[in-house]
Amino acid sequence: MNATLLSGSQSGVVSRQATSRRQQRLAAPVSRVGPCRPVATLAAPSPAPTPSQAPQAAQAPAKPTKLELSELTAVSPLDGRYGRISAPLRSIFSEYGLIRFRVLVECRWLQQLARIPQVTEVPPLSPEANAILDHLCTPEGCTPEVAMRVKAIERTTNHDVKAVEYVLKEHFRTNPELAAVLEFTHFACTSEDINNLSHALMLKEAVQGHVLPAMDALISELARLSSEFAAVPMLSRTHGQTASPTTMGKEMAVFAYRLSRQRAQLASVPFLGKMAGAVGNYNAAMSAYPEVDWQAVAAEFVPSLGLEFNPYVTQIEPHDYIAELYGAIIRFNNILIDFDRDVWGYISLGYFKQRTIAGEVGSSTMPHKVNPIDFENSEGNLGLANAVMDHLVNKLPVSRWQRDLTDSTVLRNLGLGLGHALLAYASSLKGISKLQLDAARLAADLDGSWEVLAEPIQTVMRRYGVPEPYEKLKAFTRGQRVTQDSMRTFVAGLDGLPAEAVEALQALTPATYIGNAAQQAADI
Repeated sequence: MNATLLSGSQSGVVSRQATSRRQQRLAAPVSRVGPCRPVATLAAPSPAPTPSQAPQAAQAPAKPTKLELSELTAVSPLDGRYGRISAPLRSIFSEYGLIRFRVLVECRWLQQLARIPQVTEVPPLSPEANAILDHLCTPEGCTPEVAMRVKAIERTTNHDVKAVEYVLKEHFRTNPELAAVLEFTHFACTSEDINNLSHALMLKEAVQGHVLPAMDALISELARLSSEFAAVPMLSRTHGQTASPTTMGKEMAVFAYRLSRQRAQLASVPFLGKMAGAVGNYNAAMSAYPEVDWQAVAAEFVPSLGLEFNPYVTQIEPHDYIAELYGAIIRFNNILIDFDRDVWGYISLGYFKQRTIAGEVGSSTMPHKVNPIDFENSEGNLGLANAVMDHLVNKLPVSRWQRDLTDSTVLRNLGLGLGHALLAYASSLKGISKLQLDAARLAADLDGSWEVLAEPIQTVMRRYGVPEPYEKLKAFTRGQRVTQDSMRTFVAGLDGLPAEAVEALQALTPATYIGNAAQQAADI
């Protein structure tokens, strides 16, 4: 009870009662393990620290050394450890790449305005003026130095697209013709008119120039394996248990076909764009030039960039095509994960050996190891790629009302998932290049699995009306050790089969019971 709430007499009573209780507790015998410290010791306050023992003031952490960006200092392994593989994407998805495509769109839009007869304030441009704009649309014209100037101005504007406009005006002032139409730079545009077209151009260059060729290389290698191993019999495994035989080539063909379908779906996704102003209605453009059919202008301009025009938009192009595009890549990647894991398993079973490379180390402590690291690296990077792209698939099509800004920071990661995917594709290709089939190991596995012939034997028995064929083979094989001799003895003892059927079954082996697997592999 709080003593400040009691009267003086009440406080005294409570104090005496508490003292009496403490004395009783101290007087009671105490059972402890080990000696008990004296009461006085327990009650004595800790001595005050001497000046030399006084706690020191917290030291501020040392200022970290500023490190220049390199493979050793990059935060992302895509730009560090794996920079050699992801390097081709830097000119596309880096900050410089985004600025480069924004400059291209702004210059092409000014050229488009000059082709509109009603916009008399921007007359047709001379070859000299067009040459300046065309040059700025190239990497040689829009150099990293130009992009650095944009970033310098952005430190003042705190707006990246406006900074691009200001830098372009600096360039245009050097030409009297372009200087005369200076304020038609970024005319009637919202930032998203420039951004959505830039993003579409970035994705198109990356997909067509890098992603599809890498996918094609994988599919080509799997088709090669399909052909090379078309007739090599292999024991199948369903649920991890022995099953009807196939061929190694046919299993490779399955992956080649599956990946080809997803590759085709990716290639069919259109790259959409808009140029419709702040909310998708051409409001600003129509207020200045109501006599111009601005939707028709946009429908002409967007395809001139190599993109497909989207007529129904808000402030943003809704990004549905980006979700479709990444969705196709995710499906391709999931199939490749399936392939990586299967090959990993085949290596574990001894079906494949891996070509060793002089100087490589498999384990820091086990010298014999030759690990399937390429397929493991691929699987890990495919998981990272899919995680990033899955967020893009689910986030980008969703925007509050006519636009919110949640897509902006996400779109700056367009290249991240693709970078991890390309890294994974390169790893799988490297792993495939090391594979060496051990046909003897596959043959030995088949020869130890005669029980798989239970399927064809009971199926032939069904044809000829032998009663309870499944049940007979189940009793003979399930959980039993079946050999070539025991299987042939079983077939010889069957009643009701014609002699030619018995002869065919007697000649059948696990290695020859492969159906049309070899033909399927050859046909891929």
